[in-house]
Amino acid sequence: MALALGLACALGALAARDARAGGGEEVVPRIISLGGRCVKCDISNRKLPGARFVAGDFKGASLVGSDLRGGLFLGSDFSGADFSHADLRAATISGAIFQGADFTDADMVGLEAVGADLADAVLAHARAESSTLVGADLRGVNARGAHFDDSNMTGANMSGGIFDEASFDGAQLLGAILAGGRFGHADFRNAKLRGAFIAGADLSAAVNLTRGQLSEACADHTTRLPAGLTAKVCLGRVILLRRTP
Repeated sequence: MALALGLACALGALAARDARAGGGEEVVPRIISLGGRCVKCDISNRKLPGARFVAGDFKGASLVGSDLRGGLFLGSDFSGADFSHADLRAATISGAIFQGADFTDADMVGLEAVGADLADAVLAHARAESSTLVGADLRGVNARGAHFDDSNMTGANMSGGIFDEASFDGAQLLGAILAGGRFGHADFRNAKLRGAFIAGADLSAAVNLTRGQLSEACADHTTRLPAGLTAKVCLGRVILLRRTP
């Protein structure tokens, strides 16, 4: 409750500042920092570029259509939150949880989300070009028609995800796990698949997938590929763990 009131005050002050700016006064940039408990709160259609969400509980919150460019999502829980149509360009996710969150039609170009937890999220038609999703948890996501062009998805876990008609043009999928995923008409033009694990993946209708790409990936007998293409079958995977001194 305290956060809800504080959030309302913060957003009210922001609106007032914008209103003054409309009267011709010079706008002084401010940093908006939000945290605490704000479960299912409504932050839709807000102008919050550069906002910081730190150590907050925002499960089920609505941020539909909000301007969150350059925002920082640090150590917060956004499970089940709605970011559809939101502007998240150049935002940074660090230690935050977005399980089951909805990013339908969101603009996520340039997103920095190393190791982000996006399991079961909806990324349908989201634009995530030039993003950093190294080691991201993308298990079970619905990313139909999403764009990951030129993104670094090294080591990302995409197992069981739906990526029909998604675009991976120029994406780095080095060591990524595509096991059991569905990639109907997904575009792999210029994608890097060295060390990618594609066991059980349905790539039968993928486009711009080449022998050269598949020669570096790791398949099994249940992997489905376009007609005329084959991939090497791996009996197991070697996982290297580095211990911090």
